[in-house]
Amino acid sequence: QVQLVESGGGLVQPGDSLTLSCAVSGVTLDDYAIGWFRQAPGKEREEVSCHSHSDKSTHYANSVKGRFTITRDNAKNTVYLQMNNLKPEDTALYYCAAEQWYCWPTGHVRGRGTQVTVSS
Repeated sequence: QVQLVESGGGLVQPGDSLTLSCAVSGVTLDDYAIGWFRQAPGKEREEVSCHSHSDKSTHYANSVKGRFTITRDNAKNTVYLQMNNLKPEDTALYYCAAEQWYCWPTGHVRGRGTQVTVSS
């Protein structure tokens, strides 16, 4: 059974950086695409970034291109989201989701999330 646990969120100021981690257990990460999503109160879920090991594809939302980077360490079964130059509009609950093979995960298999708050 796939389990995902996020960590690394927090309260930061505009322009700061954070790195989120998604620890995956129960499966071999090589076989899965891992996506990062976010949802702010009153807003719909937004796809942030996704990486598929199967086809080596990487995807980013336009709103985060150039600021966020997704990486994965298959040896540690962990996927990271490096977030630079954070903005108040990046404030949301961030969670990771897994799907076999290709982006984007449906979100049915996901972690509980980690809160990111960007405020001065």
